[in-house]
Amino acid sequence: LARSKLSNVHPAAIAHERDERIKRLAGKIDRVLVDAPCSGLGTLRRNPDLKWRQSQKSVEELTAKQTAILQSAARLVKSGGRLVVVDFHSLEDRIVKLFFKENSNKRERVSKYAEISAETKPRAEKKLFCEISKVIIPTKEECNKNFRAHSAKLRYAVKG
Repeated sequence: LARSKLSNVHPAAIAHERDERIKRLAGKIDRVLVDAPCSGLGTLRRNPDLKWRQSQKSVEELTAKQTAILQSAARLVKSGGRLVVVDFHSLEDRIVKLFFKENSNKRERVSKYAEISAETKPRAEKKLFCEISKVIIPTKEECNKNFRAHSAKLRYAVKG
């Protein structure tokens, strides 16, 4: 935060989805930065034994936990505010992309030959996000300063 030279930033760690601050701050925050727990799968090259220690069930539990964190964080963002997510592995990035896609107003392309049924009709429900960024990756300079930055991805969505 010191490098950003921002004076109006108030970092607050939220312990769990039922934290009392979530109810109190719901819909009031301009920017929420999410750094959700990671699977560690990005370190397979350095830690090949992780393949045998990680189970399908643990990955599914982590996926559910990350989705719950994103849902809680999205409730904090005010209209016009941004939900910013940083991740370091393609699994986490897929979770973020899916969450943003499921909660955005972006229309899906549907084939003109597809039969419209009750399942495929567009629903009139209001979605959370009106704009989703493309992935932002670190520059070469940033990677040279911090060798771990090469796998970092940042995405954000603007709440509508």
